[in-house]
Amino acid sequence: MEHLALYRKYRPKTFDEVVGQEHITKALAHQVESGKLAHAYLFTGSRGIGKTSVARILAKAVNCENNKNGSPCGECPACKRLEQENDINIIEIDAASNNRVDDVRELREKVKFLPINAKYKVYIIDEVHMLSDSAFNALLKTLEEPPAHVIFILATTEVHKLPATILSRCIRFDFRLLSIDKLTQILMNVLSQEGIKYENEALKLIAQAGEGSVRDTLSIADCIVAYSDGQITKDDVLKVLGTTDYDLLLNFFDLLKDKNIGGMLEAVDNLDQNGKNISVFVKDLAKHARDLLICATTKDPNSILSLPQDVFEKYMVQSKSIDENRLLNFKQAFAGAENELRYTLSPRLLLESLSISAMLGQDVKKN
Repeated sequence: MEHLALYRKYRPKTFDEVVGQEHITKALAHQVESGKLAHAYLFTGSRGIGKTSVARILAKAVNCENNKNGSPCGECPACKRLEQENDINIIEIDAASNNRVDDVRELREKVKFLPINAKYKVYIIDEVHMLSDSAFNALLKTLEEPPAHVIFILATTEVHKLPATILSRCIRFDFRLLSIDKLTQILMNVLSQEGIKYENEALKLIAQAGEGSVRDTLSIADCIVAYSDGQITKDDVLKVLGTTDYDLLLNFFDLLKDKNIGGMLEAVDNLDQNGKNISVFVKDLAKHARDLLICATTKDPNSILSLPQDVFEKYMVQSKSIDENRLLNFKQAFAGAENELRYTLSPRLLLESLSISAMLGQDVKKN
């Protein structure tokens, strides 16, 4: 049997199943219930946070014969027909590969035809910012005066690239990145349904690596499930992602704080001997400096960091032992090294130089 990726297998089918976008799903459900639908919607936000999933739910909801609180019932003949990927009443277009003016002209001719056994034809245009200028101009007239049986849903990760004339003709919804806590809850639900055991700390690490994206988080979980032996552990996640253990970061920053050059060189040698990805480690060091600054300067740091309690307590202790100016030096030293790491022939030598510079650097001047 063909393996189905977790993010596809657990794609939400109703507005209620969509996590973290309640400000959007409630508005859309209300529009469906009231029948006050727009002719064009714009969904914008980062990748993997539900734009296409919500577009598909909306496309089914407007055609559902018996919607439940604005969501498709999934049981009526219309819903069952629309669940088929090749249904002719829901047309998904990838603007990245169909971005010419001729493609939009062809679309304009097709929108004239009535839907078959449905109320609406719904056009979902993904990555709409990839359309050419002439294609946007061709689309504009259709967006201004579309047939009554047509709804457009435009989705984009780069809304700033859309012409103002297009923006002004759509109802815009901005999708948000999800918090680590919400991503962790999604992972718990999915893995429980899959019958896979896990360590809570391991799921936190996966959620952090997902950087707010549901799709990325579940894709990472898929990789780790394939690697693990029936139970996802913290060590499995660290090995697969190449990220750094909390204690290793804490110990390395103690060496920087104490200006222990010899200890730092030995630590870098151990990293190299154990096959640690130096570029990933430098990125983790920059993030650690940022996390310590959050601990040192905010009122409720763990609401931002979402660290395990025992780790958070260690971070708080370390943040109090290093002056804020030095933390800024550490952050600037490591965060600014991305381009250098990309082209250097010796990442290890660069890490050693960055660390010594961070240890001995001048304090950052406050404005």
